Amino acid sequence: MATLKDVAQLAGVGLGTASRVVSGKGAVSPKTLARVRKAIEELDFQPSHAARSLMSGTSQMIGVYIPYLSGTFYTPILQLVYSELRAAGLNMVVGFGIGSADERQQAVEGIDFLNQRGCDGVLVMSNALKEEDIAALGPRQSRMVLLNHCLPGMEERCFTVDHKLGGSMAARALLANKHRKIAVIAGPNSALDNVERIGGFMDELAQAGIDTAGVWLTESNFAPEGGWDSAKKLLASGYDFSAVFCANDEMAVGALSYFQQAGIAVPGAVSVLGYDDTHSAEFTAPRLSSVHMPWTEMTLNGLNCLLNRCYGMARPYTHDDVVSVTERASLGKAKAGRAAK
Repeated sequence: MATLKDVAQLAGVGLGTASRVVSGKGAVSPKTLARVRKAIEELDFQPSHAARSLMSGTSQMIGVYIPYLSGTFYTPILQLVYSELRAAGLNMVVGFGIGSADERQQAVEGIDFLNQRGCDGVLVMSNALKEEDIAALGPRQSRMVLLNHCLPGMEERCFTVDHKLGGSMAARALLANKHRKIAVIAGPNSALDNVERIGGFMDELAQAGIDTAGVWLTESNFAPEGGWDSAKKLLASGYDFSAVFCANDEMAVGALSYFQQAGIAVPGAVSVLGYDDTHSAEFTAPRLSSVHMPWTEMTLNGLNCLLNRCYGMARPYTHDDVVSVTERASLGKAKAGRAAK
């Protein structure tokens, strides 16, 4: 494989001149430019990643931090980011939480890992970070964009969604279908976005005259097995309910599976509503109704903002992402015997 040195020798120029031609930076006479380009063509020279990095002064890599690498939620996001970066001639390094440290410490360590690998910028999907964690990054904080979180002073580089509104819209969807006896499978109370969506959900129920203190609620882990175990616990409790709101789709999938095993018809006897509207929601049995969070749009907006900062691009982005509810087969009208009087 030809090297930049080979190109320089064939063209009869110095290595620095050949580098200026390849990078497009610096003055080169038309005659010299033609000789170097001819040498590149004859040698079929393809700059290596290391060579491009040296010529551009950047690593041509973007770091992406996610809290954990499991389940179906983060995979489409990583695929989207990778596709966009490769189309732009860039690459991706992924860091994710691991070990016994708490989520905040894992995020700090993950970002440090990505910075140590020379990433030009970092896209962070975590709501565990604090203002002091960002300040500790010094100048590198200007090349970091947050997804699903917003901190004072960096609002322009924060791309999130209104989870309180999402929770409220989930409650409205159930109420519109005459459900008033509702159970809730929440995510971890340590997750800020979970607290917001459950808060919005409960506030909407309260405004509809439902005593939220009497609503059956359990905290789980955002995983399918958590939804399965919670649904099993719900049925064993004897609580009378016509609908279940799950704080994410993965727990909703687990709940649907347990209800099927237990012989509980969905939506004939019970309705199930998820949250996120992930790709898998379209392929459950029955197909899962879910609060649609615009994760694709949010991710693209955040990535475009980061690429503009790192490479002087002019990609469009906005902070105006819309929350909605996607109704599918798992949501039906409450039966008269299960609706509150």
